[in-house]
Amino acid sequence: MSTKTPKRSEPKSIRVLLAEDHIVVRDGLAAIINQEGDMKVVAAAGDGRQAIELWKAHHPDVVLMDLRMPGLSGVNAIYEIRAADPKARIIVLTTFDGDEDIYRAMRAGAKAYLLKDVQREELFKCIREVYAGNFFLPPGVAAKLAGRQATEDLTERELEVLRLLAEGKPNKSIAMDMSIAEVTVKSHVRAIFTKLNVLSRTEAIATATRSGLIRL
Repeated sequence: MSTKTPKRSEPKSIRVLLAEDHIVVRDGLAAIINQEGDMKVVAAAGDGRQAIELWKAHHPDVVLMDLRMPGLSGVNAIYEIRAADPKARIIVLTTFDGDEDIYRAMRAGAKAYLLKDVQREELFKCIREVYAGNFFLPPGVAAKLAGRQATEDLTERELEVLRLLAEGKPNKSIAMDMSIAEVTVKSHVRAIFTKLNVLSRTEAIATATRSGLIRL
């Protein structure tokens, strides 16, 4: 009597969705990820809205999400995906390393934050760690996140004042632009200085630019 040897089941591949608006970068990522025996790119999006639609269609294990994309941003796409499934595993892969960028992405629900100059082995390690349900933050990113979390959030009004300060506008012009009293502008400026731990407008603008709060 012959007995059949049971077939070994193939190891499950980690199904990856790419969200990246630069096609060369997107194709390059897909090529190196598909070379790994335990990973497979199942879909690729060119913007945040398409990323959400493809996520709904494929329900990938892991998403690699850029931050700056046409239309819907990466952070907003993360919010929408996580609203649909709080267990969604999303890795931010971007060129932006400002404190505010990192903070907003992680607050939205990202499990990891990598820069695009990451070595491929670290990228693969990150995908596997996030797939396993873990967070993955390189030391430099973790340090920036810790520093940003130690500061108090600016209000929307304060951010608006900060942007106008960066344009070189005096308090009187800012008050006119925002339709508020000049004394209110001065109060916002004092609050900005306190929250950013700075002593001057120049220092406030430099700190805000470095952290990603504003773009010049």
